[in-house]
Amino acid sequence: MSVGESMQQKAEQFRNRYTAVRDQISRVIVGHDEVVHGVLTCLFVGGHCLLEGVPGLGKTLLVRTLAKALNLKFARIQFTPDLMPADILGTNMVSEMPDGKRVFEFQPGPIFTQICLADEINRATPKTQSAMLETMQEKQITVAGTRYELEPPFFVMATQNPIEQEGTYPLPEAQLDRFFFKLVVGYSSREQLATIVDRTTKGVDIEPEQVMDGSEILDWQRLVQEVILAQHVQDYLVRLTLATHPEGQFALPITNQYLRWGASPRAAQTLSLAAKVRALLEGRYNVSFEDVRRVYLPALRHRVILNFEAQAEGIDTDNVLLEILEKLPEKADDAPVTATVAG
Repeated sequence: MSVGESMQQKAEQFRNRYTAVRDQISRVIVGHDEVVHGVLTCLFVGGHCLLEGVPGLGKTLLVRTLAKALNLKFARIQFTPDLMPADILGTNMVSEMPDGKRVFEFQPGPIFTQICLADEINRATPKTQSAMLETMQEKQITVAGTRYELEPPFFVMATQNPIEQEGTYPLPEAQLDRFFFKLVVGYSSREQLATIVDRTTKGVDIEPEQVMDGSEILDWQRLVQEVILAQHVQDYLVRLTLATHPEGQFALPITNQYLRWGASPRAAQTLSLAAKVRALLEGRYNVSFEDVRRVYLPALRHRVILNFEAQAEGIDTDNVLLEILEKLPEKADDAPVTATVAG
């Protein structure tokens, strides 16, 4: 078997296993195909996911269904204004030994899991939200100077209601940047809503089957990293990231007009990994320009900050990013000359 045939076979195997998980989710979740794809992309690259939408759209149900389809430890944390960091991470407790001596013993919190559902994460105070920073970046926690590793694979799947609602706290930019994707969950269509009513009001309980475990997920994450990213495609995603920096070398007029802060290097890393997943799902072992474009919005919409002018005019972040995506050329004049990869 040639190298090309081996790569093609691996891509096909990935697509089949991806479809197996998606099919189990579809047994419970109606519609929201792009949101489901975004969640699964985060799963297969080891990234965290933020789901935003008004209450009742199935955000929590989607994460619960994913957890049931995977043979992973699952925990749900309901974020509330009175939640404290120790309620998430755990704390040292005084325990009495058989000989009567008392010692401090660490009691792990609910974060010691593999899929953590951070439900309504923006209802907790910034102090509590900050407890997630080390967890999401390093996949470990530190309590009283002692580090505790979390079992891989580890994912945070967070939900939040739009920040303009009562009783919520905007997530800090440092925490937003640690989410691989921000996915906006919209309303269901007429046909989808009819299907939801049929499934949920007739006493039929549909449960997904477990189709994948943690070791297999880690294998697929390694495969995603092996997908070829040609230099000219990498340069394109790098320029897409730099184009969000006001007054930067690749800034467009709309960037300078409406953005206050641009995306961090994590945005370029996200574009690379997410585009590789798209390539595998298309049966290719190399990333195309179109793969990058299709993941641009969920990768960057939470990593740029609008300025006052944009807020005053009611400009949406997605509108700014879509114009950047439309006007930035795929190849720069000073782009390095490389061999063209099919796709």
